[in-house]
This record gives sequence, structure tokens and C-alpha cells, in this order.
Amino acid sequence: MSSLPIETNVLIVGAGPAGATTSLFLEREGIEHCVIDQSTFPRDKICGDALSGKVLDVLARLDPTLVEEMEAKVQEFLPCYGITFVAPNGTELSIPFRTKIANRQTAAGFISPRLDFDAFMVSKIRPERLHTGCRMVAIRSTNAQGSQGYHEVDVDHQGKCHTIRARYLVGCEGERSLVAKQLAGYVKQKEHYCAALRAYYTGITGCHPDNYIELHFLKDILPGYLWIFPLSNGRFNVGIGMASHQIARRKVNLKAAFEKAIREIPTLRERFLHAEPLTPLQGWGLPLGSKRFPLSGEGFLLVGDAGALIDPFTGEGIGNAMKAGYHAANYLGSSLLKGRREAEWLRGYDQLVYQDLGGELQIGKTLQQLTNYPRLFNLVVGKAAGNTELKGLISSMFDDISLRNKLRNPFFYLRILFN
Repeated sequence: MSSLPIETNVLIVGAGPAGATTSLFLEREGIEHCVIDQSTFPRDKICGDALSGKVLDVLARLDPTLVEEMEAKVQEFLPCYGITFVAPNGTELSIPFRTKIANRQTAAGFISPRLDFDAFMVSKIRPERLHTGCRMVAIRSTNAQGSQGYHEVDVDHQGKCHTIRARYLVGCEGERSLVAKQLAGYVKQKEHYCAALRAYYTGITGCHPDNYIELHFLKDILPGYLWIFPLSNGRFNVGIGMASHQIARRKVNLKAAFEKAIREIPTLRERFLHAEPLTPLQGWGLPLGSKRFPLSGEGFLLVGDAGALIDPFTGEGIGNAMKAGYHAANYLGSSLLKGRREAEWLRGYDQLVYQDLGGELQIGKTLQQLTNYPRLFNLVVGKAAGNTELKGLISSMFDDISLRNKLRNPFFYLRILFN
């Protein structure tokens, strides 16, 4: 690692998928910047580990050979070709993904431990840009507005304090982002937050031959689900998540709910009969995109979980973080060229992100609300599971946002129920 800079155009805080993506697109445009992270890589990150087609799309925009490289790393990246929804009454709806990346057929997505994926992304950052083992401890912003302003960031590196001055600050530190809290005034809101637990297992049976990820919507944890995601080498990422305000209101013990489900639900009990945990259940929080939070302000941008961009229904965050990173880098390039950093100008970044992801987040919110009505959810899944035309339509919706918007139309559900 090279020595920390005294001054930089763009300081990215956090080298996860959001920060790494922002860095790689800035690098492509030749924009001087610096990335800091309190961890050293490889490092684990509690997550569901699913990499959707959005991840591959962003990587293909950057360099199509990156997707090919992932395909070749079969021990780290397991190809995934679909998803199975299991309604509260046990009805299954299996949907194949249909995705074309960089004008060629490829796996629609991958499942990879964050230990591996984040290390893969970080390895693509120019070494002189990356500074690990650096914890941001304080931010000071100048009184000067617009192009004359900057941020001073105090960093703890090996017990010594170092100050970096940056024209732009990009918060990519996840749900506990200091940039989001101090500069954007972000405050956790339980109704737009999810708590989750994750463990790695081996020995689970009955999985789809094409490595479908599974979301089991259990009556006792709605709105939320239990998931089973296959990994390479016979491992599985297994976990449970639920809306935080419902956990508090109903006094739910997530760990107990998970253990009860795999012990008492017949289909799960059979599949976990010879399963063994490789790790204990570990928890983390997910700031959901069911409410739009500010993503920028005077001289700063928020990317990924720091900006609460997680899908409220599926819990997907990596693909959304990387798409936001792509937009952040492009907008920063324009901002530097024009010498603009005032809050009003940077709100254009918010508009780009929400134009790209806002429709999906709203659909996710609608579907999350649908799970509050188990009988209706059972009916919708049951009808769709038995109708080839509707299954094909839903499959296409994973690729086409215009089709996905039908999920927000009540007549879509009436068509399913009465078809």
C-alpha cells in the first residue's frame, strides 16, 4: 500500500462493491481519486451472497472480460439460472432468469461469498489508489461553498491520525455510514429497515439442478423470508430476514424462528435432516429503499447501502450499489469538469439513480406489502405456478423494468386470480 495522500479530488470511503465500482469507473475516465477502507482484504461481509444480472451488466459496461473471469473461477462463483418463491402455504413458483450480457448468453447471475467477490473487485483497483486498514474517524467541511469548498477527513491508520483533504467525498461504508449520518443526517427508521441472520451450511438436499436461489415466505416472519442459496463446494448460504418494525412489534426472536422453521416445517425439516452448520448465525441490518433518502449534498454522494438502496422485497443490495457506483463516477466526472460541487448541482446524481432504480424499489415495496396478506400471496403464487404464460411473463420481468411495472397494477393480480 502506498502512503496516504494529503489531498485528492475524490475520496471514496469503503472498498466494497459500491466503492470498488465507483473507483473502477473513475479510473476508466482518468479521474484522480483515493479509496480507503478500515478492513484488509479478503474479508468476510455478512450478506446473502447473490450476484444478480445487474452486477453482471455493470461489470460488462466496465469490461466484458470481467464476467468471463468470474465464469472461470468455478470455486468462487457458482452460476445461477433462476429463483424459487415459496408461498406461506408451501406452494412453489420457480422462475428461470433470462439474461443476455454483452450480446452473448451467459449465466444470469452468480452466488459467491463476499469474502471472494469483494476481494475480486478490490483486486481490480489500482494499488496506489487503495488504502486498507484506514478507519475514518471525523469529517470537517469548510465554510466555503461551491467550487472552493472541500472536506477534511481524519483517518486512523495503524494508530496514527492522518488528514486527507478532498473536493468530493463518496460514502460507501454501508448501513453504518458516517458520511450518511454526519453529512446527510441519515437516521435509522425501523419501518424502512430489515434485520437478518446468516449462516453457512453443508449437506442441504433437494436443491434445483440449475442452482436456483430460494426465498421461503413463512407466515410467522412476514414481511420477510428464509432463504437458501447454493454455493460452490457443497456449501449453502442460509438465513432469515424480517422487517425491523414488525420484529419489535411482535417481539420476534429471529434465531428461534429460523431454528423452528428448519425443525418443524416438513419440507425444510427433510432437507436439513443431515445438514451441518459451518458457521453460527450472524446478524446485520439492511436499510431498505422503501423510502427515498437524499443521496447527495454539498460536495458528497452516497452509494449503495449508505444511501438505503436495498430492494424491499428481495433484499438485493449488491447490484443496486454497483449501479449507483456507475452513476456516481459518471456524475463526478461531469462535476469536476464544470467545477460544480454545490448541493443543488449534485442532486442530479439522485435523479439519475432513482430514474434507474426507483421503479424497481417501488415495485419491491409493493410486493413487500403483498406479503402482509398471506392468503392473497398464496393465491397469486398458486395461480402463477400453474400458468405457463404468466410464468414466462414474470421471468421476463427480471430483465425488463417496463414489464415489471405491471406488478404495481392491481389488475395484474386480478388477471392472475381469475385467469
